[in-house]
Formats: sequence, C-alpha cells, structure tokens
Amino acid sequence: MMMIDSSGWLEYFLNGNLAKSYAGYFHKMDELLTPTIVLYEVYKKLKKEAGEEMALLATGEIQRTQLALLTDTIAYRAADISLKHRLAMADSIIYATACEYGATLVTSDEDFKNLPGVRYFPIKGKP
Repeated sequence: MMMIDSSGWLEYFLNGNLAKSYAGYFHKMDELLTPTIVLYEVYKKLKKEAGEEMALLATGEIQRTQLALLTDTIAYRAADISLKHRLAMADSIIYATACEYGATLVTSDEDFKNLPGVRYFPIKGKP
C-alpha cells in the first residue's frame, strides 16, 4: 500500500516540477491510503493559491482513495513519533498513519526523507 502526503498531491495538482513523478501513483486510487489531515492541508493550500473550485476538485479526487481517520492508536503513535523524530503534529500524524497501515509514504517533504518506509522525491533546488 502507498500513501501520498500533502506535498505530493500539491505537486500534482499545481503542476509542479515533480507532477509527472507523482502521476504514476494515481492510476489506482483505491490502492492509495490518505490520512484525513492531508485533505485539510491540500484544501487549505489550494484554496489560498488556486481558488475554492480547484481545492474542491483536488480533494474530491483524494476522497477516491482509502481515507484513514485519526484513531486513538494513531494519535498516541504520532505523539511518540513527534517526540522521537521532532516532527510537527501534522507530519507525525501522517507518518504514524503510514506506519499503522504498513504503507510506504511517498513525499517531497524533507522532514521525512531519512525515516524508514519513505520514498522521497526532492523538489528541484532543495537537498
């Protein structure tokens, strides 16, 4: 199972430098896992940068994936991950969700790049 984080969805929907790299993951939407906090992050960023119509279109596509709710188990795991790896709350929830489901996290967020179970695509101009 694969999980695309907010950075991947945003690269794709904003036609960033890595849009083609992420596009290959979207041919089987029902095999992708998405924590609901990713809906929040993508909707907020797209509404601000591209308007509400684009934000709703994008999050509608994301809702075709398997949505993962924040459970108490994931919340505790996220807190432990945050303490261990010094990740922000949203990142900790995303990573904890991937760990809980045994999913590979696909991302361009450098905060994840050295963690196990992560496939990292650096954005051009970043390490």
